[in-house]
Order: sequence, then C-alpha cells, then structure tokens
Amino acid sequence: MISSEVKHLLIDKMKLISLSDKNICLVGPINLPVQLEEQVVHFKWYTWLAVEEHVSKDEILDSLPNLDLASMQQCSVLVYGDIQDAEKALVRMHSICHTGDIFGSKRCDCGYQLRTSMQMIVENGSGALFYLANHEGRGIGLFSKSFAYLLQQEGYDTVEANLALGFTDDSRSYDEAISVLQSLRSKPVTLITNNPKKLAALKESGLLADEHIPLWGDKSEYNEFYLETKVNKSGHIPEKEPIGR
Repeated sequence: MISSEVKHLLIDKMKLISLSDKNICLVGPINLPVQLEEQVVHFKWYTWLAVEEHVSKDEILDSLPNLDLASMQQCSVLVYGDIQDAEKALVRMHSICHTGDIFGSKRCDCGYQLRTSMQMIVENGSGALFYLANHEGRGIGLFSKSFAYLLQQEGYDTVEANLALGFTDDSRSYDEAISVLQSLRSKPVTLITNNPKKLAALKESGLLADEHIPLWGDKSEYNEFYLETKVNKSGHIPEKEPIGR
C-alpha cells in the first residue's frame, strides 16, 4: 500500500477526465529537459491511462503494482552483420525508455546508450540490439514511471521512488531475450552494459564472453544523481575514466 506521504505528493498531479463510458487519468506536468540539437529545451510531460468510471485517485495509485502495465508492450531485436558465425558479436540488451529514447530526455542516459551502442555494433561489423519494450521504468510501465518521476522531483532517487509506489527496485527479466539470442547464435557474445544483473543473466546461459564493454556517457546536471544511484544503489559497475565512451 502506498503511504499517505507519497499520495500527498502525487494526488494534485492527477486529473480525472470523464468520458461517456470511462474516465481518463491524466498525470503531470512532469519536468523533462530534452536535448534538441545543440540546446536543452525544457518541456512539460504528461501521461494518461483509461480507467473505470467511479475509480478514485487513491484507488488508481494503490492498484499500480498489480496492473502489469509494462507487459502490454512487445519487444524486438535489431541484428547487424553475420551474428551467427562472426568471431566477435556485440550485444546490447536495451530497456525501453520512452522519454530518453524518443524525446531525448536529459533525466537519464538511455537515449545516449541506445544510439551509441547501435554505432558500436555497426563499427564492430556484427551484433544485435535487443529493444526490451516491457522494461519501461525498470519494469513498472510508462504510466507508473510518470509517478516515479514526480517523486524524483521531490527528492526521491530512482530506487526509492519505485519502492514508494509498491514496486521492487528492478523487476526486469532477460529470459525471453536470452532465448531469442540463443536461437540466433551459439557462440559467446560481448555485452555492452554497466549492469551486473545483465552480465549474470547472460553468464548463466553460457553465452557471455570473457569481456564486456561499459557504456557511460551524456552526464549532465539533470542526470548526475540518477547515474550515481545506478552505482550506489543498483550495483552498476562504476566508470573507470571520466564520463564518456
């Protein structure tokens, strides 16, 4: 159950819009600094979800962990070159980030990691980028992620926000993606990641090469706390050199 303190921070950011046969719950505004060419532009971001009539804001918040919103998305994989037989294949298991991948949000480094890993795969000559669309917000779904962002604006870190909403810190699974990878290639692959959970999942399948490639970058005033939380609370492998590829 979400605490009254957390609900107090979120209720005023929710608006119920009545339609003929249902309601729409609109959430926002959420501050979203976006990289556009050479400048950072500040947008206001909203999300919405269709809900049953007569459902209260409190009930919507309490139901979030049980809605399984992330699973409504479908995943895909982008393959480059001869992934089956190439001596060295680079693989990126990329969790969808609507705000970072699409809008270029500066609150995270996801958009940078997506674009950079694709370029690395091309430069290597072979590899695959798995786009894991059921991983939004570390598995909580886009609508729930908007509430997590609101809490982060109040000083919560990424882990604290997910926990405050009734979720685990990270509910992502890589089992399906690994099964697809095994169907594409039997040789070990080099994983592009800073996340030890991804490395452990791939190692268990027997597909992990002896090395991995870290991918830090696009650090700014907007995501510095987010990146520090990745290392300090989520166990991500820290960068050994100044932020950059």
